[in-house]
Amino acid sequence: MTDRDYLKQLRKPDKEHPLRVLMSACLSGITCGWDGTANGEYPAALKLLQYDTVRVVTFCPEEFSFGSPREMCDIHGGTGFDVLDGKARLLTESGKDWTAGIIRASEKMLEIARQEAIELAVLMDISAACGSQVIYSGNRFSQNKIYQIGAGVAAAQLIRHGFKVISQRDYASLEIVYSKIDPAHQADLSKTDHHEIPWYKEYFKKG
Repeated sequence: MTDRDYLKQLRKPDKEHPLRVLMSACLSGITCGWDGTANGEYPAALKLLQYDTVRVVTFCPEEFSFGSPREMCDIHGGTGFDVLDGKARLLTESGKDWTAGIIRASEKMLEIARQEAIELAVLMDISAACGSQVIYSGNRFSQNKIYQIGAGVAAAQLIRHGFKVISQRDYASLEIVYSKIDPAHQADLSKTDHHEIPWYKEYFKKG
C-alpha cells in the first residue's frame, strides 16, 4: 500500500472524533529547533492546526534528549533504521556521540504515538530525527554535503512499528488529508510529494 492509498482510506473525522495526528513540534511553531527557533514556517503543516476535526499532538525528539538550543547533529554510517540496529551513529557537528539519546527520544515518540492512538505522523523532513524521505549522510556542514534517501531515527522507529509518516513537503499527500478533514476542500491535483520534485529525481537519478 502506498502512502496515498493509506491516506485515501483514512476515516472522515468530525469534532467529536478528530483525526489524531502526531507532528514534529517545530512544524507547529514551537521554538525547539537546534538554534532555538522553529526552523522556519511551513504553512502546509500549520494548516492542520486550523481544523477542529484534527487533534494534533506535538513532540520534538531532539529537544527531549538534548534541549534547545543545541548542537546540530546528523547520522553517520547509514539511516535511522541503521541507528536503531546499532549499525550507524548520531554525531554532533563537534563529534559528540548522541546515539543513545536519540534512540531514547525515538522510544518516547513511539510511546506517545501508541498512547494517543495516532493515525498519521507529519514530521520535519531532512531532520536526523524526523526525516522521512531525505536525510543528510554525515555532517551537513562538511564541504561535500551529501543527501541520502532514508528516515531519521524517530521516524524510523514509528515506521518500524506500523505508523504512517509523511513530511511537511509531501504536498500531494497533505491535499488528501485536507480533503478528509474538511468536506469543502477540493484537492489540488497539481501538488506533488517530495520524492516527485525535479531536485529529488535529479539528485537521486530517479526517472
